[in-house]
Amino acid sequence: MAIDNWLLNQHIKGLQPGCLRFYTWRSPTISLGYHQKQFPAHWTQLEYRGECVELVRRPTGGRAVLHQGDLTYALVTSSLKGSRREVYQHLCQFLIEGWRRLGVELSFGATGRGYIKNPNCFGTATAADLVTVSGYKLIGSAQVYRDGYILQHGSIRLNPDRELFYRAFGEEILEPETSSLDLSSLGIEHVVSALSEAARDCFDIGFEPQVLAPITLQEAIAAYQSPPIN
Repeated sequence: MAIDNWLLNQHIKGLQPGCLRFYTWRSPTISLGYHQKQFPAHWTQLEYRGECVELVRRPTGGRAVLHQGDLTYALVTSSLKGSRREVYQHLCQFLIEGWRRLGVELSFGATGRGYIKNPNCFGTATAADLVTVSGYKLIGSAQVYRDGYILQHGSIRLNPDRELFYRAFGEEILEPETSSLDLSSLGIEHVVSALSEAARDCFDIGFEPQVLAPITLQEAIAAYQSPPIN
């Protein structure tokens, strides 16, 4: 996520146009919201298949997200008008349209302010999140604003490990509605293609695929500063 932050700063400096990025995680990781100060102590000792679950801090707000079996997206843009809710609704249209093309109908959640007391992002669904018709939260998103420039990124749950999720949050993953579509069977490339095409159509823009160089990754990590985990 340091790269997401770096891309936002590059856009602010005029060195990088707005962009849409997709990525997965090399190992299970819990990302904390930028201002999230409290979390269960046992998270620092979680393991998955003999490997420690890492803790990182996002540049965006919100509650903790377990990145395992998910696809993460990041959208960097600017010059958008309206309230935060209106901006969320505008930027999320490509997610709604993309998943509609994949056979899944999504709508915005409606949880009140009580969600702040839950350390688990996927334990509730706010107006910034997208849920299926049965209420299953498929996508949790968060934002950061800097002088009119916006980074919105989020986690799309495709094939989460139910046992690891329970050990982390003490909650069962709500079953999605019965459907002929098995989310875990969707290939990452297929999902990325559908969402990318939907973004082009929704925002009426073109994308030029780019590969981040190793030096970019090193620069992004070195530049990212966030509050300490402990």
